[in-house]
Amino acid sequence: MDRDLRQTELYREIEQYFQRVNAPAYGRISGAANPAPSPDGQRIAFTGSKRERLEGLPVMRICLADVATGAMEELTAGPNDDLLPCWSPDGARLAFLSDRKQRGQHQLYLLEAERIGEAVAAPTVDGTVESLAWSPDGRSILLTVAGAGADLAGGQGSGTTASAPQELPSWAPEVDGGVAESQWRRAWVYDVAMRAVRPTSQAEVNVWEATWAGPDHLLAIVSREPSENAWYTAPLALIETTTGRERVIYECDRQLGLPAASPSGRRLAVVRAVCSDRQVVAGDLLMFDHAEAGATSAPTVVSTQDVDITYLAWRDEDNLFFAGLRGLRTVYGEYNAATGQVRELWASDESSGQRYPLAAPLTDGSDACALVLQSYTRYPELAIVRDGQLRTVARLAHEGSAFLASIAGRLEEIRWTAPDGLEIEGLLALPDGPGPHPLIVDVHGGPVWAYRNMWAMSQMTPLLVSRGYAVLHPNPRGSSGRGQEFAERVYGDMGGADTQDILAGVDSLVERGVVDTHRVGVTGGSYGGYMSSWIITQTDRFAASVPFSPVTDWVSQHYTSNIGYFDQIFLQDDPANAEGRYSTRSPITYAGRVRTPTLQTAGKLDRCTPAGQAEEFHRALLEHGVASELALYPEEGHGVAHFPAVIDFCARVVGWFERHMPARQ
Repeated sequence: MDRDLRQTELYREIEQYFQRVNAPAYGRISGAANPAPSPDGQRIAFTGSKRERLEGLPVMRICLADVATGAMEELTAGPNDDLLPCWSPDGARLAFLSDRKQRGQHQLYLLEAERIGEAVAAPTVDGTVESLAWSPDGRSILLTVAGAGADLAGGQGSGTTASAPQELPSWAPEVDGGVAESQWRRAWVYDVAMRAVRPTSQAEVNVWEATWAGPDHLLAIVSREPSENAWYTAPLALIETTTGRERVIYECDRQLGLPAASPSGRRLAVVRAVCSDRQVVAGDLLMFDHAEAGATSAPTVVSTQDVDITYLAWRDEDNLFFAGLRGLRTVYGEYNAATGQVRELWASDESSGQRYPLAAPLTDGSDACALVLQSYTRYPELAIVRDGQLRTVARLAHEGSAFLASIAGRLEEIRWTAPDGLEIEGLLALPDGPGPHPLIVDVHGGPVWAYRNMWAMSQMTPLLVSRGYAVLHPNPRGSSGRGQEFAERVYGDMGGADTQDILAGVDSLVERGVVDTHRVGVTGGSYGGYMSSWIITQTDRFAASVPFSPVTDWVSQHYTSNIGYFDQIFLQDDPANAEGRYSTRSPITYAGRVRTPTLQTAGKLDRCTPAGQAEEFHRALLEHGVASELALYPEEGHGVAHFPAVIDFCARVVGWFERHMPARQ
C-alpha cells in the first residue's frame, strides 16, 4: 500500500464508516467513565467524553446525573480535559483533575457542590496528578503525582507523561542517563482549609498507588526506583503522612495492586495477582489488620467465590465492596470483615469499566453501586444496581451507535477443548447470513487480560463483521477470570500451549461449519501482536496476519523495552541464555518458516514494545521472500488511538485481509 491512502476508495469508505458512527454525537456527551455517586446517593458525577470532529482523542468533561430523573449536565468546560470527579465525605465539594493550564499536566481543582460555578484551582504540584482521594475526615486530599517525563503504562498508551516544551535545535540528541528526577511518582497532600500542598512521601520512594489508611497514614504500592520494571516487585507499605516514613508490610513474588483501607485504617486490603502490566490487576483478595500500636497482621487470603478481583472500595469500617471476573461474567460482591462472609450482589454477562470490571459503591447505607454498563448490544450507559436489580440512570446512545449496532452482527459465547483437555472460552462475532465465513482471530494483549462482552469489542470488530468476516476473541490460558492457576499456566510457556488453545478454537469453528478453513487470518496487539507473529511461524494455515505493537525478538525486546522484567518472569529465563526461550520463543528465530502475508504496524512512541520489533520481523520476512508491509505511526504509542491515524490503520488492516482472504468471492 502507499504511504498516503487518503484518496483511495477504501480510505474514504472507512472514513465514512467512522463519520456515521461518531458524527451524530458531535458536541454532546457520548461516553462515560469513573462514576462517583454523591454521599447521599442522589447524584452521580462522572467523566464524560465527547467529540467535535474526527481528530485526536475525545475531550473529557466532569458531568453530573440526577439519579431520580436521569437529567445530565456538564459541570466543566475545559479547555483540554477534566476528569476523575471525587466527592468530599460530606458531599459539599467535588474535586477533579484538569490539564486546562498546560496540556498533559493535570492539576487539582474543586467545585462547590451546591453552588456550581467556576472551579477553584489548588496550588500547582510538580508533574501531573494521576489520582486523588479525600481523607476520611474531609480535611485533606491525597494526590499521586507523576513527574513530567515519567513512563506511562502500556494500558495508558505507553510513552511518557507530558514535559514542559523546550526550545531546542533540530540536531539536539535525545539523552538517556538512567533514572532522572522527572521519572519519580510521589504522594502529595492538599490541606483544604489552608489551601496548601506538600509532599508526603520521601524522595527516594516511588509511589505507584496510594490511598488513605486513617487520617495519618497512606497504604501504598512503593518501590525504591521509578522504572516500570520496578513495579513488578513493588511491595505494600504504610506511609506516615507527617514524616513520610514508610514501613513495608507485605511483599511477594507476584504483583500487587488496588490498595484499599477502611476509614479508620484498621483494616487493609490489596489484590495479589499474576500481571502483565501496571494498572491491569485481576487476582486474589488479601486482608490485613493494622493495630493502633503499629503492628500489622500476616495476610489472610479471602475466598471470593472464584472471582478474580479487579476493583476494591470500602463502604464503611466493616464492608468491602469488590468487582471482578468469573470466566466471562462480571461480578459485584461484598466482604464483611467482621463476620468473614462474602456475599455476591450481582452478576451479569454484560460488562462495566474499561479494561476490567469496576463500579462505585454508594455509601447511603444500601448495597447499591453505580456503574457504566455495556455489552455488544448495549451502548455504554450510566446505571445503578440495588438489591440485585439493575436500573438505568442515563442513556448515552445516539443515531451513530444505532448504526453500528445495525451492522455489527451478533456476539455469542463459545467454548472448546484444548489438546490437553483444558476448557477455553471466547467470544465470536458473526455477520448475518449462513456460514462458512472467513475468520479473523483477534488475540488480546497481556497475556494476562481477557475479552469480555463489550460494546463493539474493539475499533476493528464491527467494521470487519460489516464486511463479511467473523471475528474470534479467544481467552487462552493466561487470561484473567479463571483464577491465578489458570493465569500462571502461561508462565514459562508463552507461545506453547496458549498457541494450541487458539488453534483448537479455530478447528472447533471449522468443524461446526461456521468458518471456511481456507480463509483464516490472525491479528492482535501487544501480546496479541506477539502471538500473531509467532503463530504463523508454527503453522501455515493462516491466509494473512496483521500484528500490531508486537514482540518478535525477545532479546532485543528485553534491552529496548521499558518493561524488560516482564519477559524475564513470563519466559522464566535469562536473555544471556543463548539457547533458552529468549531464542526458541522468538518469531524472528523462525522467520524462514513463514509463508503468511504479514502487515505489521507499530507506534514510534511505544516504550513497551518498541517499533523496532515490527521492523525486525518485517525485514526478516522480506529476506525470505514473504509478502510483508510495515506501517509505523510517528505520533502513536502502544496501539493506534488518535484520529485520523485510526482511519488509516483500519483501512490498512481491512485492505490487507481483503487482498489476501476476501470475504466476498
